[in-house]
Amino acid sequence: MLGGKGANQAVGLAQLGMRPALVGVVGDDDVGWDVLGQARRDGIDVSCVVRREGAETGLIVDIVDGDGRWRYLEDTPPPVLLTGDDVAAAGPLLRDAPWAAVQLQQPPEAVRAAVDLARGNRIVLDGAPSEDDRDDLLAAAFLVRADAREAGMLAGAPLGSADEAVRLGADLMRRGPSLVALAVEDANVFVWEGGHTVVPLDDTPVADTTGAGDALTAGLIAALARGEPPERAARFAVAAAGATVGHPGGRPALDRDRVAARAGL
Repeated sequence: MLGGKGANQAVGLAQLGMRPALVGVVGDDDVGWDVLGQARRDGIDVSCVVRREGAETGLIVDIVDGDGRWRYLEDTPPPVLLTGDDVAAAGPLLRDAPWAAVQLQQPPEAVRAAVDLARGNRIVLDGAPSEDDRDDLLAAAFLVRADAREAGMLAGAPLGSADEAVRLGADLMRRGPSLVALAVEDANVFVWEGGHTVVPLDDTPVADTTGAGDALTAGLIAALARGEPPERAARFAVAAAGATVGHPGGRPALDRDRVAARAGL
């Protein structure tokens, strides 16, 4: 199936009523054709996805145990990682998009190119910026979202409590972002100017946590784009994550009204 962080977020955004476009790379194999077709059926603009001649499309196998914990077997050939030139070719799209979600797992040159092109729009950094580029990337960001492992990387040590996440979020905001979303054990912490909230995970029976963070990011962007204030957007985002962990696979299945009801909005 179509997958990966950026693709999962694009699927979730389309399901929540937005018009996402994807910048990425597939191979020129049959799998590449298949996943592009799936993305189009999902309502995603793939006009800026590169089909790399002679390359095989990346593959991630998600192995989940009986408690919903996962690990990956991953084959991502270097040719299907984004280059700076790939991103530059998507320049008109990135300059015009009101939101740009940048996956920090891509090579640094691609990340820098995307942020430079989208600068001035609402840039979402998904992950932990490398120390070499951290100050510049944070200064350009509107939103930073990090899972528990990535939040520990930003803090220099694993976060032991929500209070530590609040302090880290406040520190990151002083460096540029308007909103920071950090995962800690059993909760997500959201910090913005003048406020913060800690939203516990709900009691959904967990089948697979793989796509929870991607659904959260999509839900947060969609809610903020509708003009929701940070606290309501945070609750909507966590509900979107909760709606995803109950079934296997990282692919989201989001309905805006059902997610809002789940969040009590």
